[in-house]
Amino acid sequence: MEISVTRDIFRLAQVFTISRGSRTEAQVLTVRVRDGGAAGWGECVPYARYGETLDSVAAQIAGLPDRVTRAALPDLLPAGAARNAVDCALWDLEAKRTGGRVWTLAGLPAPGPEITAYTLSLDTPQAMEAQAAQNANRPLLKIKLGTPDDMPRLEAVRRGAPQARIIVDANEGWSAAVYADLAPHLVRLGVALVEQPLPAGEDEALIGMDRPVPVCADESCHDRASLPGLKGKYDVVNIKLDKTGGLTEALALRAAARAEGYGIMVGCMVGSSLAMAPAVLVAQGAMVTDLDGPLLLAEDRENALKFDAAGVHPPDAALWG
Repeated sequence: MEISVTRDIFRLAQVFTISRGSRTEAQVLTVRVRDGGAAGWGECVPYARYGETLDSVAAQIAGLPDRVTRAALPDLLPAGAARNAVDCALWDLEAKRTGGRVWTLAGLPAPGPEITAYTLSLDTPQAMEAQAAQNANRPLLKIKLGTPDDMPRLEAVRRGAPQARIIVDANEGWSAAVYADLAPHLVRLGVALVEQPLPAGEDEALIGMDRPVPVCADESCHDRASLPGLKGKYDVVNIKLDKTGGLTEALALRAAARAEGYGIMVGCMVGSSLAMAPAVLVAQGAMVTDLDGPLLLAEDRENALKFDAAGVHPPDAALWG
């Protein structure tokens, strides 16, 4: 078995800004696993918020033994970007070997398209209103917020897209006081969900706090080990493969979270269609799907995912799985 890692850069269609900074490109790692005549691949996006860099994640993958299996991966790599790319590559490898599809191998029903959010990056109220107006035809908009003065931005986006369903992502940027002040206005403006309003290490304040709009754990939820710490704070969990460490744990987290009564959101880092492809399987029947990474790019992989009025479609076998 041969495992190789390459670095790929995809230009963004426009500057993408969240409360932690801006970017003009997506830098990803592509992992290929070759065994005999078959090869599978996967993609990950190392994330500085979790102490990951392109170099550190590549080094984790380089340190793997000559032969690995999905079952052994949790003992070899922690949940995170490195394990994600290898896990997804191993799923793809098995699909290529057998000539089947990953969902069949995983015992899942054949997937269909899922309506996905389209993200409006953090900007001035005027610019965000213009972004909203340009995308008002989309059924679900996600607004990047996370500053103490976000009310004008919320109002502006609603003016720009009066009919769209809206979700809000604060990216840990609010305090408990700011969230409490904003919560009634989220209801008034028809916001359907708010993602990670408080920093992950300071979210105890959510216990007992009125949550008139469902609150989703993102930075506070990585894998199944996160679930006990979410009790009483969150209504929904955001499953991202770069946090769970791949498709295997993502499916297990989805089942465990549903069993505990949480709603499911499936999200992504900004990456290519290869990164989104396995997440489409996890997103089946989710409360919210947020797999718009390829829509934010100026360039994508060959055999890219199809996006249309029905949403994001499952991958073609030529791409993954």
